[in-house]
Amino acid sequence: MIDELRKIGLSDLEARCYLVLHEDPKISGYEVAKKVSVSRTNVYAALRSLTEKGICRVIESEPVLYDAVPIEQLVRLLKSEFEQTTRVLQEQLSAVPKTAPSFYNWQGDKAIETVIRRLVANADKSIVVDIWSEDVHWVEEPLLEAEKRGVAVTLISIGECATSLKNVLIHKRSEEWIAVRARKFSLLCDAHSALLGSFGKGLKPTVLETDHPSLIELLQNTFYHDLIMEQIERDFGKELSEKYGKDYEAIIHPYKEYL
Repeated sequence: MIDELRKIGLSDLEARCYLVLHEDPKISGYEVAKKVSVSRTNVYAALRSLTEKGICRVIESEPVLYDAVPIEQLVRLLKSEFEQTTRVLQEQLSAVPKTAPSFYNWQGDKAIETVIRRLVANADKSIVVDIWSEDVHWVEEPLLEAEKRGVAVTLISIGECATSLKNVLIHKRSEEWIAVRARKFSLLCDAHSALLGSFGKGLKPTVLETDHPSLIELLQNTFYHDLIMEQIERDFGKELSEKYGKDYEAIIHPYKEYL
C-alpha cells in the first residue's frame, strides 16, 4: 500500500504514518513515531504535512491526537480534484492557437504499425483506406476494431482481397500494374489526419503523416471519384468498355507519357 499512497503524492514516511492512523486512529504523534520507528521530529513534520494536505485530522487535546481521514472520503476528494484539474487543462490548452500543418516521416515496420493504430484509434467518425490487397494486413485489425466502436470504415482495395470489413470497394488491376514496384497506400481519418506511403519488394516501408489541408482535400477528392466511378462501372460497365475500350484506353492513350 505504501507504493499506492506514494502515487497520490505522499512521501514514504507520510504514507507509513497514514497507514498507522488508518489502523489505529486517535493516537498521539509520539505513538505514531514508535510504530513507524522514526524520530519524533520527522514524524511530527510528516503529520503536519498530512494535515495541510487534508489527509490527516487533528484532535485538540492533551496530548494532541491524530486521526486519518477515511480512505473513502480521501478517494472521492482526489477524484474531484483530478476532474477539476483535467477540466482546467483541457479548457486552457485547447485555447492555444493551432500550429501550422506539419509533415512527419515514419520508417520501419514497427513505427508504421504504431502510427496506423494511433490514427485509427483516434478516429471518431470516418476512416477511408486506399491500399493494395497485398498490404491489407497492415490495417485490417485496427479497422475492424474501429468498426466495432461505430466508426464508418471504407476500404478501397487495389485487387481482390479477403477481409471481414463491411464496406469494401475493389479496384481491378490492369496488366500494366504488374510492373509497379511501389504499391501506394493512403489512410484518411475524420477528414483531418492522413497517412500516405508505399510498400513494395525491396523498398523500406515508409509513410508520411500530415494534417495539411491540401493533401486532406486531395484524398477526399480521390475518394469521391472512386465512389462515382465504382457506381458508374457497376451500372454501365459494358457500355463504357464498348465506347472507350478496355481500361479506358481510348481516353488514356493521348496522356500515356504523363501516367
